Amino acid sequence: MQTKFITIGDLAKRTGVAVSALRFYEDKGLLDPIRTSGNQRRFLRGDIRRVSFILIAQKLGLGLAEIEDHLSRLPQGRNPTLADWQKISRAMRHEIDNKIKLLTRTRNQLDQCIGCGCLSLEKCRLYNKDDKLGLRGPGPRAVLD
Repeated sequence: MQTKFITIGDLAKRTGVAVSALRFYEDKGLLDPIRTSGNQRRFLRGDIRRVSFILIAQKLGLGLAEIEDHLSRLPQGRNPTLADWQKISRAMRHEIDNKIKLLTRTRNQLDQCIGCGCLSLEKCRLYNKDDKLGLRGPGPRAVLD
């Protein structure tokens, strides 16, 4: 039978995250372990999923404040249910879809031009004659608009 709580070392081993990073996540409020009478950290087994979420969210480019916001919607003191995680999934879906669109546009533009309006490439004379993109604002307008 598995115990409800695991040590910080077990959490690190299971997630592949250094103990120091787990302590950092705790300091930032992303994890909330309990303390034993000997002041040792004990994590819910479900914190494996929280750490996994943090790792995936970081790969998606979310900042710690955004990750904290999403995790704050989960219950404290008990393992989140499927319904709890589905709420986060639905809340993130729009963000993820927007990132996919941006990545797709960027991938499609990079082998031609990044749409910055620099007029430094021969193709810019065709695609951005008279720097029309520059009229829409600074930066890579063809990608960010």
